[in-house]
Amino acid sequence: MAKTETTKIINIAVIAHVDAGKSTLVDAFLMQSGVFRANEEVIDCVMDSDDIERERGITIYSKNCSVQYEDYKINIVDTPGHADFSSEVERIIKTVDTVILLVDSSEGPMPQTRFVLEKSLEQGLNPILLINKIDKRDARVDEVVDMVYQLFMDLNANDAQLDFPILYGVVRDGIVRREPEDENQDIIPLFETIIHHVPPYADRNDEPLQLQISTLAYDDYIGRLGIGRITRGEIREAQLVSVVKTDGAENEKTKINQIFTYIGMKRVVTAAAGSGDIVVVSGIPDISIGDTICDPDVPEGAGEIKIEEPTMSMTFMVNKSPFAGRSGKYVTSRHLKERLRKETEVNVGLLVEETESTDSFKVSGRGELHLSVLIENMRREGYEMAVSKPEVIMKRNPRGHLLEPVERVILSLPDAYAGIAISKMNIRKGIMLEMVSENGFTRIEYSVPTRGLMGYRSEFINDTRGEGTLVRRFESFEAHKGDIPQRANGVIVSGFAGETSAYALNNISERAALFVGPGTPVYEGMIIGMNSRNLDMIVNPAKTKKKTNMRAAGSDENIKLSPPIIMTLEESLEFVGDDELVEVVPGGIRLRKKYLTELERRRSGK
Repeated sequence: MAKTETTKIINIAVIAHVDAGKSTLVDAFLMQSGVFRANEEVIDCVMDSDDIERERGITIYSKNCSVQYEDYKINIVDTPGHADFSSEVERIIKTVDTVILLVDSSEGPMPQTRFVLEKSLEQGLNPILLINKIDKRDARVDEVVDMVYQLFMDLNANDAQLDFPILYGVVRDGIVRREPEDENQDIIPLFETIIHHVPPYADRNDEPLQLQISTLAYDDYIGRLGIGRITRGEIREAQLVSVVKTDGAENEKTKINQIFTYIGMKRVVTAAAGSGDIVVVSGIPDISIGDTICDPDVPEGAGEIKIEEPTMSMTFMVNKSPFAGRSGKYVTSRHLKERLRKETEVNVGLLVEETESTDSFKVSGRGELHLSVLIENMRREGYEMAVSKPEVIMKRNPRGHLLEPVERVILSLPDAYAGIAISKMNIRKGIMLEMVSENGFTRIEYSVPTRGLMGYRSEFINDTRGEGTLVRRFESFEAHKGDIPQRANGVIVSGFAGETSAYALNNISERAALFVGPGTPVYEGMIIGMNSRNLDMIVNPAKTKKKTNMRAAGSDENIKLSPPIIMTLEESLEFVGDDELVEVVPGGIRLRKKYLTELERRRSGK
């Protein structure tokens, strides 16, 4: 068998908290390595190819690309920064030689920074620190570097890991420097630091093949694809291999179909690839994350890829509202079941379980955002469903004591709003860990049960007039914290079907905040607003003026209503109570009671 040409390969991951500039840094790598032609139009955050990623400005799915610098091929993995997608981070750490830890020059290390760094240090990687956004007015570079050193020590970094290179940049402008006062206008110092700090992957092409799958993809033409790093040996088209499952069981021998590697942003077919490279393989229809593709004569698994378990669950069910089937293409339980099964093949942080009802499924994930992104993707694909209020997953310790997930939360907000945030965190059983105030802003760190945070994000934004930021990540399971107050307000429920009128809504708005405007189709049991009191109120939003009432004669056009509150999917999931559902359809989102008629609700209450 002819030997593949040996290439100097270094695999890197860019890790950080959300909005620290990871995707922008990858853009700079691609731009300054000649991946794009001079006249080629390039969009920002080119690796964030998913529609929801672009709209929300976050990375949800880890992705691969490669750049060439001198005689090195550098494979780059752009990883999610949000805690809900940490299962994406955990499995790619095993495929890289180093990580670039990106930290904001004013924010410093955030909760998710700690998580991704801890995973990297556990893997034995020696990180490179890049302090980004050094041009910010409130930059505190030296202090942030000290904070990162302290974080490394808290995570028990060894001497080699503590001796990390430090670079400074304005990644948005494609600038990385060895010292803040340097004047270069490129990221060459980062390229040079990578190749001097990290030895290329050792040439192990002569050893038996071993390739562990860390990510899955799907192609409509060639089927399921496995993505991973070749830890040793070579892989070729039509090669006969064995697959060792995560439990150690060995599958029957199978044949590789096609092999792809990354050149820039493109996935390119190749006849063969050698040790150290990240490849995509087709031809194994049941390949799963953690499986190891091996030489049939040496079927050795590469070990388990441990994924942290879900902390939140909700029920996905067939939409049975009076408006069911009006806008969706996929509306049956068979459609729902198949789509969720397909999602678990590539979304390893997700768990789908059948329930006693054939029309509903229990779906568990790493947080509200993790689950809401799945729901939003399904909605855009044409699926209809109803989903329940998210519930925190509890556990019991060996003594039978109830445990619940607790999160580390950092609030950053103007001093004027600190009092109300502290008050609400205390009500939610939060424990203050640290509080610092400077330059008119207060930074507060809390330990809070996940139950207490449900529904709080939108409340926090309102309390701080949009000027505050809240970041959170799962910390641990701790003893149950007791009762936590839930939504204080009741809802306005339509008792009739029809189309809302301005006349009726005007009367209702005196006692409620409305979720709908005039001319909106409604059905009995649909939630159309939030009551100012702690009681549900049943109304007729389609009521019109009596034509015989001459004194009240006039047009609805003369009625001036405040704009209705239009809630996002996340806000809707946060808002609904235990006896309510979010109806998700391609045309939008509605809130409703689980039991639509008042009689059914009374019976269920008994």
